[in-house]
Amino acid sequence: MKTLYVLAAAFGCLLTVNTASAQMDSVAAHKAWMAYMTPGPEHQQLAKTEGDWTTDMTFWKGPGAKPEKATGSCSNKMILGGRYQESRFTSDMMGMPFEGLGTTAYDNARKMYLNTWIDNMGTGMMMMEGKWEPAVNGIVYRGKSYDPAMQKTMDLRQVIKFQDANNYTLEMYRMANGKEFKEMEIAFKRK
Repeated sequence: MKTLYVLAAAFGCLLTVNTASAQMDSVAAHKAWMAYMTPGPEHQQLAKTEGDWTTDMTFWKGPGAKPEKATGSCSNKMILGGRYQESRFTSDMMGMPFEGLGTTAYDNARKMYLNTWIDNMGTGMMMMEGKWEPAVNGIVYRGKSYDPAMQKTMDLRQVIKFQDANNYTLEMYRMANGKEFKEMEIAFKRK
């Protein structure tokens, strides 16, 4: 009988410890999710480019190619409670209407910026990850995109530099014959 009481008491203690542990895990999980979902300084940095912009674009079809020019417009908008930025871009490129849609996030858990891009000159999606680089006063992304002419995935690097409240630039680099070259540069000026 005494053994039964000891076993019951031990089981009760174990149940109490497991319940308390589960409650503590629940509190820790809740705190982690709250930190993950709360916009911070990096989101405020993205919000500085909210609004409408004119764009002057220069692009090169390959290393040493003659630069081509295009003008357009971009509208940046913070969405989902300031957690993400949506960018809508329109222009004329190579004699055709061009439109694109980008999303930018700062992932609080991974401590990095994430960027996606789709446009009407393809059916794929470009995805990049980046970090804030004080040396350029901006974000340096690295990622991949599919090149249908080469029929393979290519490495990309994108650099966004913030000059002031009314001007920023985007530079896009890709690999050709084992060397990186500047493929595009866009200057954004606030309307």
